[in-house]
Amino acid sequence: MTARIVATLAALFGLATLVAGMRVMGGADPGYVVFPALLVFNTIMGAVYVVAAVVIWRNPRRGRTWARTIAATNLAVLLVIIGLYATGAAVAVDSVGAMSLRTLAWGLALLALWRTR
Repeated sequence: MTARIVATLAALFGLATLVAGMRVMGGADPGYVVFPALLVFNTIMGAVYVVAAVVIWRNPRRGRTWARTIAATNLAVLLVIIGLYATGAAVAVDSVGAMSLRTLAWGLALLALWRTR
């Protein structure tokens, strides 16, 4: 997979994340309990994903650093919300699943960028 394909997918993923977050912030009901801090984090990260996509497109080497940082950040947040969910905090299982998807997606993006050296 070329870096430009990764960049395109990252941009689309970022735009989808940004739009979804902004819709919920605007009052749309996602159908599950919203953990406000996670909503804000994911919405901001949607914008970061779009910036990362531009970096990946222009400079895949620097893009690997962005992908690594995003994957690690998402993993850290995933571990926190798993812990919160396990202790009965107001974190929906849907949020754990969505954060797992984000973490996996950026892990795969990083893997793809490593393979396109």
